[in-house]
Amino acid sequence: MNIQEFIGNFAAQFDDTDEALITPDTKFKQLDEWSSLTALSIIAMVDDEYDVILKGNDIINSETIQELFDIVCNYKK
Repeated sequence: MNIQEFIGNFAAQFDDTDEALITPDTKFKQLDEWSSLTALSIIAMVDDEYDVILKGNDIINSETIQELFDIVCNYKK
């Protein structure tokens, strides 16, 4: 698992946001398309792709995609 793969999977949850705008430093909750439904999609994607169950607090406490990626990596250990 690497950050670029994670970004690709993360970006796939958005319909109108250009993947080029999404980087490790992106503050994902500031994206125009971000919503509670998107959060649920991200939780489902992480479960499907990485076999990790994110909690709501994991998303609440993360500001950037890198921080969320780090949480997923820590659960994988």
